[in-house]
Amino acid sequence: LTLRRLFCFNASASASASVTSPKKKPLVFLGSPQVSVTVLDALLNSSSSPDSNFEVAAIVTQPPSRRERGRKVYPSPIAQHALDRGFPSDLILTPERAGEEMFLSNLRDLRPELCVTAAYGNILPTKFLKIPPLGTVNVHPSLLPLYRGAAPVQRALQDGVKETGVSLAFSVRALDAGPVIAFERYEVDDQIKAPELLELLFSVGSKLLIRELPSIFDGSAKVKAQPQDDSKVTLAPKLTPEESWLSFDQDATVLHNKVRAFAGWPGTRAKIAVIDETTSQCDILEPKIITTRASSRENVQENEVDKITFTKGALVIPCGGCSTLEVLELQLPGRKVVTADAFRNGLRGRKLKKL
Repeated sequence: LTLRRLFCFNASASASASVTSPKKKPLVFLGSPQVSVTVLDALLNSSSSPDSNFEVAAIVTQPPSRRERGRKVYPSPIAQHALDRGFPSDLILTPERAGEEMFLSNLRDLRPELCVTAAYGNILPTKFLKIPPLGTVNVHPSLLPLYRGAAPVQRALQDGVKETGVSLAFSVRALDAGPVIAFERYEVDDQIKAPELLELLFSVGSKLLIRELPSIFDGSAKVKAQPQDDSKVTLAPKLTPEESWLSFDQDATVLHNKVRAFAGWPGTRAKIAVIDETTSQCDILEPKIITTRASSRENVQENEVDKITFTKGALVIPCGGCSTLEVLELQLPGRKVVTADAFRNGLRGRKLKKL
């Protein structure tokens, strides 16, 4: 309750005190996870320059949540970072929903000219979108209209794209469907994982935002913004733990891309049989697969299609389409991430089979 009061909506006196000086236009930032920090920092740093025409009047983020098995309540990464930078705690707003009347009332008191969102994680209702006269601009890590939704980077990696990017678009009531002000393309390395790519794209997006802010403030961005081609829309629904299992009947490239896409959360899991040939005992392991690469397989005998071998520091698993998944790092439940060589040493001569 104390934290809720700390981060939630304060009396209008606090909001009024934050109303900017006549020379600077008030901007409200909305974001929640760690990847949003880059965008917030770019705005705070830019607003502090002597020739800046705006200031960050408030930060909106997700409410504090319980972590570490429910023992403690922590602010969102954005809220914590803002506090660490000395941002006033009474100007960090944490509504459960962006449509709450008390929150909207406080937002109106701030009189923001513009709102900027970056992975906020909350649906913005029409009442919210009508408040800032210059609109709400979203930093979205995809080349819109591709990968609209909650997991654009993860779904792009899962699809094995060679190129993605970041878009700066006006927010509308429909999901990620607003006119695009500008975008930047980014070439995708075939080994990069979702957390790294997310961080890179939001870094690119923060620079794009600062570059385009003058046109947003003078109104020319609305003139040049291009409507999205709805015939090219693809969707990026949020990931679920149920999707995390790997099926070795699929091609190894498909599995490798899934490992990269699901890295961080929820991760990818597999079922592997550990067989002691001296006792015929068989144990089933369910490790997380952390780092992989895909390759082709040759001259595999029919009676060895389920056999898992070790080659050059990798756990080699036969997969569909005459391919193999080479597992470089994995993690058993409750254990640390280990290399394939360390995992092999722990087997003490026992054999592996895929399931």
